[in-house]
Amino acid sequence: MPYERSAGAVIFYRKAKTIEYLILQYRHEGWDFPRGAIEKGEEEKQTARREIREETGLKNLEFILGFRKKVSWFYRSKNNKTIYKEAIYFLARSRDKKVELSSEHTNFQWLPFQKALEQLTFDNAKKILQKAHEHLTL
Repeated sequence: MPYERSAGAVIFYRKAKTIEYLILQYRHEGWDFPRGAIEKGEEEKQTARREIREETGLKNLEFILGFRKKVSWFYRSKNNKTIYKEAIYFLARSRDKKVELSSEHTNFQWLPFQKALEQLTFDNAKKILQKAHEHLTL
């Protein structure tokens, strides 16, 4: 069975006690976090950093220690093959909120936890956001 791996991050911006999370609207897939395919020779965190830069323009990121979550699912490719996909998510703090979207996205939002949770399209993304928020607030 074909297998794909990707890496990305839950990105947050903190000002005083307020935390906002960045979510992206993908052209055909709904609202999710930035992520992309792990290229040959890349480490997971390198992929996450590259994909975030390519998809959002954000460069000044601080990855939070102790947060690495994996989700997986199956999907059908354009040629009707079943693909097993695995995504690794990190947690990263952005020092600014200036986003420059790539062409694969149509919109973005910085939202507080509850609103971000409601806006996300996929259950996997919602679970990752819940774990990230717990990590930051416990």
